[in-house]
Amino acid sequence: MKILVTGAAGFIGSALCMKLLDRGNTVIGIDNHNDYYDQSLKEARLARHFNHPSYTHLRIDLSDRAAIEALFEEHKPTHVANLAAQAGVRYSIENPLAYIDSNIVGFAHILEGCRNYEVEHLVYASSSSVYGANKNMPFSTEHNVDHPLSVYAASKKSNELMAHTYSHLYKVPTTGLRFFTVYGPWGRPDMALFKFTKSILEGNSIPVFNYGKHRRDFTYIDDIVEGVMRVIDEPAKSNPNWNGETPDPSSSSAPWKVYNIGNNQPVELLTYIQALEDSLGIEAKKELLPMQPGDVLDTYADVADLFKHFDYKPETKVEDGIASFVNWYRSFYSI
Repeated sequence: MKILVTGAAGFIGSALCMKLLDRGNTVIGIDNHNDYYDQSLKEARLARHFNHPSYTHLRIDLSDRAAIEALFEEHKPTHVANLAAQAGVRYSIENPLAYIDSNIVGFAHILEGCRNYEVEHLVYASSSSVYGANKNMPFSTEHNVDHPLSVYAASKKSNELMAHTYSHLYKVPTTGLRFFTVYGPWGRPDMALFKFTKSILEGNSIPVFNYGKHRRDFTYIDDIVEGVMRVIDEPAKSNPNWNGETPDPSSSSAPWKVYNIGNNQPVELLTYIQALEDSLGIEAKKELLPMQPGDVLDTYADVADLFKHFDYKPETKVEDGIASFVNWYRSFYSI
């Protein structure tokens, strides 16, 4: 297997590259190294696998059509894990066009590469954000996802629809993975755990939206990567029982599938903060605030499909995952 990983200097992408290389795959990693957050952290992540003999790194933006075409022509990957995206719900409210360029135009370029070079399987990151205004719990891939609450969520829903079209028209096997609030060592500085840890250690207050009452299905990075590894090895297949009169939203007559990857154990934000306080040994100064625009109240992953097809579901407890993050943070920043 020769696997193209987009977003290879990112939180999930870098962790995936390491695991793929460890098991003997050839990996081509691409990343645009943008300045959405601290570029030195991206470089440090990348340094962990940059010099591996089976790894090739290219600094390319997904929106650069010619560069993506040249990449597929030269390297001819057998599999693709598309993890590159403009991330963040709140940033999408301020800069929606950044999401169109990267998450929609860029994804179209990846789909074209997969079509033209007969890639065996495209696995791509979707998001729990696609569930939007849905209030049925737990979130199931059989639920309607037509009411996104942010441009970020809409871009991820668009990816699923675009992938389906390519699976239908060109028989490209595609699998979308709806990640649920990924956290852990080497994480993103724009996410709550990173920001909370920094503020608490500096003695600053932390903003706690919805007064800490909303719940998230926090999913540890190692569990996410294990799920991606299992899925990428099994190309999506058409569902022979699918029919348009009673359509299953999670599968198709085309080789297309979507799965949730979440911890299946939602945790209230105040409980999450308590686990962080326990790991740091410091009580946080909390600024309790109302809900933010674009946020959803709760997320809760139904992972029955993932377990049925891959005999796998995430299981890392939040307390253990946060402790691992805090240990990494103190070491990385010499605190």
